[in-house]
Amino acid sequence: MFTNYLKTAWRNLFKNKISSIINISGLAVGMAVTILIALWVYDEVSFDKYHKNYDRIVQVMQHQLYNGKYETQVANPAVMAEEIRRVYGNGFKYVLQSSWNFDHGLAYGDKIILKPGSYFEPEVIEMLSLKILAGSKEGLREMNSIVLSQSTATALFGKEDPIGKMIRADNKTNVKVTAVYEDLPDNTSFKDLTLILPWQLYLSQNQWIKKMETPWGSNFTQTFAQVADNADIEKLSARIRDVKLNRTAPEDKRYKPIVFLQPMRKWHLYDEWKEDINIGGRIQTVWLFGIIGIFVLLLACINFMNLSTARSEKRAKEVGVRKTIGSNRKQLVVQFFSESVLTAVIAFVFSILLASLIMPFFNSVADKKMSIPWGNAIFWLIGICLSVLTGLLAGLYPALFLSSFQPVKVLKGTYRVGRFASLPRKILVVAQFTISIVLIIGTIIVYKQINMGMKRPIGYVRDGLVTHNVSDEMHKHYEALRTELKSSGAIVEMTESGSPTTGVWNTNGGFDWEGKDPNFAVDFPNNATTWEYGKTIGWKIKQGRDFSREFASDSAAFILNESAVAFMGLKDPIGKTIHWDHKPYQIIGVVEDMLVQSPYKPVRAALWHISTDQENIFIMKMNPTWSVSRALAKIESTFKKYDPSSPFKAEFADEQFANKFDNEKRIGKLSTFFAILAVFISCLGLFGLTSFMAEQRVKEIGIRNVLGASVLNIWQLLSKDFILLVLLSCLIAIPIAFYYMHTWLQKYDFRTDISWWVFAVSAIGALAITLITVSFQAIKAALANPVKSLRTE
Repeated sequence: MFTNYLKTAWRNLFKNKISSIINISGLAVGMAVTILIALWVYDEVSFDKYHKNYDRIVQVMQHQLYNGKYETQVANPAVMAEEIRRVYGNGFKYVLQSSWNFDHGLAYGDKIILKPGSYFEPEVIEMLSLKILAGSKEGLREMNSIVLSQSTATALFGKEDPIGKMIRADNKTNVKVTAVYEDLPDNTSFKDLTLILPWQLYLSQNQWIKKMETPWGSNFTQTFAQVADNADIEKLSARIRDVKLNRTAPEDKRYKPIVFLQPMRKWHLYDEWKEDINIGGRIQTVWLFGIIGIFVLLLACINFMNLSTARSEKRAKEVGVRKTIGSNRKQLVVQFFSESVLTAVIAFVFSILLASLIMPFFNSVADKKMSIPWGNAIFWLIGICLSVLTGLLAGLYPALFLSSFQPVKVLKGTYRVGRFASLPRKILVVAQFTISIVLIIGTIIVYKQINMGMKRPIGYVRDGLVTHNVSDEMHKHYEALRTELKSSGAIVEMTESGSPTTGVWNTNGGFDWEGKDPNFAVDFPNNATTWEYGKTIGWKIKQGRDFSREFASDSAAFILNESAVAFMGLKDPIGKTIHWDHKPYQIIGVVEDMLVQSPYKPVRAALWHISTDQENIFIMKMNPTWSVSRALAKIESTFKKYDPSSPFKAEFADEQFANKFDNEKRIGKLSTFFAILAVFISCLGLFGLTSFMAEQRVKEIGIRNVLGASVLNIWQLLSKDFILLVLLSCLIAIPIAFYYMHTWLQKYDFRTDISWWVFAVSAIGALAITLITVSFQAIKAALANPVKSLRTE
């Protein structure tokens, strides 16, 4: 019996080739999108699950009261881990200190490479369950040791055995390779951890850490932990809440620090905070695209329902004959379900091929490294279940509808589908285009938001700015390096800075000024620079003057941005004094606000001061009359002259600034991709319905042609119903899209407006696409020879 159902289903597929191709194509595209989104969602929700202790790993974080509101940060004092171990050790298995993950120069023989990594306490190997491929898990207990990822070891040593080899790290220390671990996957928070150095080595290289007067007052390290197997994370988090408040200096209690544990399972998807409340993060994007995936598959199912019910009159006699010779309704339902499931299974095969072809593009847009899990039995089981479920969903209405026909009326020729028979099809068409139009509107608004951020004034000249990390040797020769590069003509100016122009790497509190409440806690970006900073980046002086080597007093001077002046309530700020940790600094200048951090947030109050200590980066303004390649080659050769052991890695400020829009651009590109596919699927269904309508009304069209109807008249006849349906879709889609996009924009302090033209363009675009799709069949029917359509009468 089942074989007979399949044979009949197979014959019907071949008998109705056009509708079968449309159904299979639509379902294949819908399933391909669903597969891609499902793999993406799985990649997101399985983030960090590579680590066996995923459910027990936490990061120690803190909320602190700055500038009148709580801010959340991952940075901690260096003594945090030791104190938690000492007082609350029974609740933890490990509590580990870590530096930030940054690039390290590794030299072995003549080979020098640059790889990102961190300083960590030795238990990190166990905590992160790193898979040791060679060497010892205890390797980090030696102070002058290093543990490398497999790819880093291969890049440095090739086919040589790396264990026991000595390498030069950051041109400072000789360290021995004591272990090699398996590269971490892309969907882990530690994906860029390609080398690990001992925490004790970090302390030995930075003696100032142990000599700090107020060790609880400076936040510059990270603290990770693994809670004990029997510990409750929330209760343990509540216990350590005041660990910093109870130990900090009296004057620092005004920051009201609240220490807490953030579980690893929340690091990736719940990383946004408003004051001291977690407001989500990427989880909203996961939900958004998960819903889009379901809707796109639903669009394809709607096509199947529409085309199946549209052909109801052609299949009415078949149903009548089957019922007359003994078939009951249950058997007919099974027959129609067999057809829809067979169509869905064939579509699934094509969807896998389509998904594998699209995957490279999808990965580049989504910033992933996913692949079709060909050898995963669970994937195939889910895929087959999805096919069957899609087939049942797509065939549900047609099966129930077609099997309900009464054989007596059908075979006597008195059966009529009724004036409301087409109503379900119209509702489904409206649903299809409503979804498509919502996606189109959403895509336009996302790009409007990106464009708004990119057009904000940045307050400095970004073009031609290039940065490079400062090494010990380069800092020693800063003046000679700057003089030689300027003399060569490769650069216009150069400065040493604590932070790049596109980020804040250091903030400070302890500021007081006239009129400030002494109990009011503040925290400002406070960038240490050399005198040439302003000339290098081209900031805009609004009041006072720039730093100058001609003024010895500038070593105790501040330049403020406009936001700082406004925040402090300073009138005529030039010459006023700000005390920083009780030391007086004179305000010599005010600059226009510079867009340093998020392009969607207000510019923070910021200060700049002169420092002769070693800072983090060089910022260089390349000569605009030189080509980029020529200037970079000269900069590299000059750097190598003064520090041949450090690798050269220059970064451009405009690229760093563009990275600030990565998340929004990713959402925009994915929305565009899904909107195009949704419109394509909707148009496929529209094309099929128009084709069937033209076929169904072929004799009517022939008679109209004979009686003198023009091509325009026939086109209007076949098009007007679809145009009305799309207009109705627009009316439904606009308020839905407005609500959801308005909600999405609320998370940005600086946000675009939702202009009326967005809805107008989307509606006009949907109508244009509809007319193009419908017109092909309409004009074809209008131009057909009426003799051929009427000769059987």
